[in-house]
Amino acid sequence: MEQNVRAGRCVVAVDGPSGSGKSTVSRRLAVSIGARYLDTGAMYRALTWAVLRSGVDLTDTESVAKVAGEVDLRIGTDPEGYGVTADGVDVAKEIRGPEVTGAVSAVAAVGAVRELLVTRQRQVIAEAGRIVVEGRDIGSVVAPDADLKVYLTASEAARAQRRSAEDAADVAATAADLARRDKLDSTRKVNPLQQAADAVVLDTTELGIDEVVARLRALLSERGVA
Repeated sequence: MEQNVRAGRCVVAVDGPSGSGKSTVSRRLAVSIGARYLDTGAMYRALTWAVLRSGVDLTDTESVAKVAGEVDLRIGTDPEGYGVTADGVDVAKEIRGPEVTGAVSAVAAVGAVRELLVTRQRQVIAEAGRIVVEGRDIGSVVAPDADLKVYLTASEAARAQRRSAEDAADVAATAADLARRDKLDSTRKVNPLQQAADAVVLDTTELGIDEVVARLRALLSERGVA
């Protein structure tokens, strides 16, 4: 069902590590303020799925970039039900699987891939006007002029517990995987995971989703864009 988007520009950038609550918070916030929603991580995952399907070596950055440049990637922006397709294939389920999860950081580290997707993401933001965008470099790179920049975080234990519950996976294994991805994403040379200098940091370890959304709405109200 398509969402009714309110008038008035409002761009919210939500960054942070995996398991911090970005996706759920961003979707609920978008619904509550009548905005679109963009999951940039799903875009990187969809390209990773295409790269894996092509069979190219993940360390061959030129081949990875070539595949990424040829993929017909489409993603919806309705927070109550968005789809993701690659070359006409619905990959919403596949991109959350262990194979893609294990490879996405390597694909996302390729400069040409990031340049391609950042351009696409900025186009979506410009066309939407009113949108909540989540990822790892939104406030620092993709939308540095966002009306509100938020960096969500949580303790390592809380993040591992949340993600393992979502994936029905072992908590210890999930914690190790999160640590691996966080290190790769925060140390890559191009657009690393980082907190924008003017972002509001919100630790969600002890907060429920509704509490987090309420705090973000209050911040938007203070800025006159809620």
